[in-house]
Amino acid sequence: MHRPSVYLIALLFTTAGTAHFVWPSAFVRLVPPYLPAPHALVYASGAAELLGALGVVVPELRGYAGWGLIVLLLAVFPANVHMALHPADFGRIPAWALYLRLPLQFALIGWIYWALGLRVET
Repeated sequence: MHRPSVYLIALLFTTAGTAHFVWPSAFVRLVPPYLPAPHALVYASGAAELLGALGVVVPELRGYAGWGLIVLLLAVFPANVHMALHPADFGRIPAWALYLRLPLQFALIGWIYWALGLRVET
């Protein structure tokens, strides 16, 4: 476990999760149109981020929370692909920034895996 990274991950997901509840409309517009109930998805993902943030700082929950955050990041990846493929729908965000989010999502997954000392059991 890499303690400073654990706390940074917790801060990152606390901030992001809180933002889902403070500015839900900003996140609703990111939900691809083929998904149902965008408001519910925004609140559910925000709650998952907050639970994950809490879980990573609790040693007994850290592994579960880490895997949960990784699953969450994989679950929202299609929304990031949708954004990259439809940059005109997202205002002044440059297309290159939308494409940059794609590999950064996997870098974040790798950081969580490394920082929390996760392992794949065989």
